[in-house]
Amino acid sequence: MFDAIIIGKGPAGISASLYLKRAGFDVLVIGKDGGDLEKTQRIENYYGLERPLSGKELLDRGVAQAQALGIEVRSAEVTAIEKEANFTVRTEQGVSESKTLLLATGKSRIKADIKGLESLRGRGVSFCAVCDGFFYRGKRLGVIGSGAYALSELSELTRFTKEITLFTNGSPLTAQTIPEGLSIVPEPILSIDGTDTVEGVTTIERTIPLDGVFVAMGTAGASDFALKLGVLTNGTDLAVDSDFMTNVAGLYAAGDAIGGFLQIAKAVSDGALAAKSMIRRLKTL
Repeated sequence: MFDAIIIGKGPAGISASLYLKRAGFDVLVIGKDGGDLEKTQRIENYYGLERPLSGKELLDRGVAQAQALGIEVRSAEVTAIEKEANFTVRTEQGVSESKTLLLATGKSRIKADIKGLESLRGRGVSFCAVCDGFFYRGKRLGVIGSGAYALSELSELTRFTKEITLFTNGSPLTAQTIPEGLSIVPEPILSIDGTDTVEGVTTIERTIPLDGVFVAMGTAGASDFALKLGVLTNGTDLAVDSDFMTNVAGLYAAGDAIGGFLQIAKAVSDGALAAKSMIRRLKTL
């Protein structure tokens, strides 16, 4: 049992971990990669840089700083979060539990240019298997995605139906564990079909009749987890109070996930302030 789990190993997450660890709490940081910052070639407008750094170099320095302090930083993709008495965080490598949780995953920027995806949203197109799977009992479903997150959503849907097809939309299948006998359509998708509700999916090779489509592309972001946990949002931003806590007790958010000025300096500040609030809460538990 950890005192705190931080999802995201970017500036907000690592900043928070440093404050929590120095306050004497047991903290775990989990992150698959560095998101968009990892792809940034030159960073010049950040305090203390006498020369430009790449985003990857800055991220690596942050992780090394945390590890030097004795913080465990795991490179893994979080596929699910559950909240009961404590928080349970699932990855392909296993399950971890904590008293508090910080979402610092940044903002998902993966968009699919698929005809019908937006127009049929809420009318057969869903982004949350936990939320909407119940409505598709015994129905024909498709899941769009190719990684561990997509397989996690698919696994949730098997509680309601066995007729599920995985569409990778032309991306390589990266999930480590593939269910035996899973129907997989690898080619790119042209459209999600239907007028009032989803009727099927058309790829470059075929049309497959369906009653619903669940979108789970890339890695789950803060808004994906928020949707499943009942966290209030402001558009695509997670809503937090002055202590950086969401409406779910013990669940905090920081950095790009809560919107505002999307800069490294703000993310570092958010992480420090969120950690301060988490420390205050942990001292009462």
